[in-house]
Amino acid sequence: MTFRRVTAGVLLIVAPLLQAIAVLVDPGTWGDDREAVSFGANPALAQAQSALYHWSWMLMAVAVIGLVHLTRRKATWFGHVTGALAVIGYLQLSGLLLIDPVEWWLGQHHSPEEAQRILDEMLNLPGVIFGFQLPWMFFGFVGLPLLTVAVWRTGFVGWWAPLLVAVGYLGGFLVEYGPMTVPFWTVPVAALGWIGLKILRMGDDAWAAYYRAPVSPELESSSR
Repeated sequence: MTFRRVTAGVLLIVAPLLQAIAVLVDPGTWGDDREAVSFGANPALAQAQSALYHWSWMLMAVAVIGLVHLTRRKATWFGHVTGALAVIGYLQLSGLLLIDPVEWWLGQHHSPEEAQRILDEMLNLPGVIFGFQLPWMFFGFVGLPLLTVAVWRTGFVGWWAPLLVAVGYLGGFLVEYGPMTVPFWTVPVAALGWIGLKILRMGDDAWAAYYRAPVSPELESSSR
């Protein structure tokens, strides 16, 4: 029980922080919006940001399971459905990162225009679009804000937490990926980190209280 609680708390702090660091070090954030060009200009940082995003999204999928635990007694249906969406979405996002080294390689061996043409031809295959991109890649950034709404409905955290998560991750879709993405993806670090800190401080007894109390056979028979 302690392991599950501590794991959930730590990952809710670490996972969004890794994503915020990734967008900061990503050459594509500050350089040419054609990643074949920006990645080729700084391949070391390109590889670093891919690894940071990968572990951020993989660890967030695990952290989401801890958030779902907080909805066992209230907002249960909503919490479990949105939690499942978030887990699927974050795992799906992580898989897409394998395209980053492909972009870097294409940028090293072809002109930007030719690299983009080859990449578009690869990514526009129906199996890639519907198997790896749409709509699954959006489930994480949509499911997590909705899950924090469920956690708020349980009374575990204030209304400001789901608001910050929604503004950060959903608001990030309103701007082109670049410098403006940095503040959007930094904002949720505070909200999710606060939830993680509360989980770490709550203790095992409070964590266990979210499990439904088992009904004894005597009580069940007497209620009939």
